[in-house]
Amino acid sequence: MSYVITGNPGVGKHTLTKEISKILHLPIIDINDIAQKFGLLEKSEEANDVDVIKLEKLIREEISQPVLIVGHLAPYVLSSNQIKKAIVLRKNPYDLISIYKERGYTKEKIKDNIGSEVLGVILYDTITRFGVEKTFQIDVTMQSIQETTKKVLDAIKGEIKTEEVDWLTTITEKNNLKEFFTY
Repeated sequence: MSYVITGNPGVGKHTLTKEISKILHLPIIDINDIAQKFGLLEKSEEANDVDVIKLEKLIREEISQPVLIVGHLAPYVLSSNQIKKAIVLRKNPYDLISIYKERGYTKEKIKDNIGSEVLGVILYDTITRFGVEKTFQIDVTMQSIQETTKKVLDAIKGEIKTEEVDWLTTITEKNNLKEFFTY
């Protein structure tokens, strides 16, 4: 059984996974790397499209021992019987905006990713795919890598419960719904 680190782009998945890998002595499978290696990633101006059916098959073949799996596509290409726990990293959407701008994301891509974070799309899809008992949500906002690493290890050991994260209330209270959603 393997562990998954997932969440929206910019929340620190890869940095955290490297730290956890060193501590648990588990190899890393990066979903994006596999998609690129096998030519399953189609880049467009607004998004990277992936053939998740082919990717799911390839990842199934790659997992022959316990590993750390990292990537925002985890809930779309893995099944519950492949994983022991899934950690969904969450980050304040206001903090993500600057990260996305630094990465050169278009306004549309920023809005899509922020909307996904605000609504908890990856969390919802992770719970739907793996179950609530295997899914842990951790707010990494204003956390050092050491603090986040400790929380993830505690979640893996079953020593903490999932954290509550509600970005929708945060942006609603700041009257910023129109900034993140077209309606």
